Amino acid sequence: MKILLLGKNGQVGWELQRSLAPLGELIALDRHPVSGLSGDLSDLDALRSTIRQINPDVIVNAAAYTAVDKAETDKELADRVNAQATQVMAQETARIGGWLIHYSTDYVFSGEGLTPWCETADVSPVNYYGVSKLAGERAVADSGCKHLIFRTSWVYGARGNNFAKTMLRLAKDRDALSVIADQIGAPTGADLIADVTALAIQQAVHRPELSGLYHLAAAGEVSWHGYASHVIEFAKNEGEELAVKVINPIDTAAYPTPARRPLNSRLNTQKLRDNFSLHLPDWQSGVTRMLREVLNK
Repeated sequence: MKILLLGKNGQVGWELQRSLAPLGELIALDRHPVSGLSGDLSDLDALRSTIRQINPDVIVNAAAYTAVDKAETDKELADRVNAQATQVMAQETARIGGWLIHYSTDYVFSGEGLTPWCETADVSPVNYYGVSKLAGERAVADSGCKHLIFRTSWVYGARGNNFAKTMLRLAKDRDALSVIADQIGAPTGADLIADVTALAIQQAVHRPELSGLYHLAAAGEVSWHGYASHVIEFAKNEGEELAVKVINPIDTAAYPTPARRPLNSRLNTQKLRDNFSLHLPDWQSGVTRMLREVLNK
């Protein structure tokens, strides 16, 4: 099996390089051209040419325009990368007869209510990033190609920047932090996403009826405030010297951003767990593992 991975150096892409390697020949690209191959999703012609040169059995698209606030004014690029490039991949996958693995987001929903979102729930993005990702989802579905779309949320990785690292950095210098408490979701590790992806591909290539849209997130739920509190408490218990003494909960309204954020980022993962016979661990176990790596404990 020949696999083309796009976005190899992102949080999820980095982990996918590891998880996909045992499945077959892996060609992993980022936005910088190599030997005439391009993984730059903003260059649609180069992307199509690259796919045709490689002729993969599976395309795994871990690349995206993810600057949520910037997307409000940079709509053309967000649309090209998240929607038009995804359409190119879907069209080429349909032509080849292969599989397309694509990642989306809870931002396709309104963020209202308290109930975890099912795959069949009505979509209503509250920002342009969500609009562009939803357009990408629809391009895949409309192409008729075999596909797995994984909607996920609150993604983090030990490599690169993440929310936990930011909290730890601020906690060393400040005696008080203010963190949003009315947005609820589940921190989901890039390593978990990558491992689930590899397991799902192994099953899907032999069972085309598994093609479709799935929600993928760690089990449980927490606010950003609860997440920060967990991180700080763990670090202190591990002997980290932190200045912070109090973490104040604040509402989203007290921290305005150019792009609106959904308050309810809960995702119902029952379909994924049932169809692929998978267990999704609680968010705390993944975050703790990441923290041990970050703190070198």
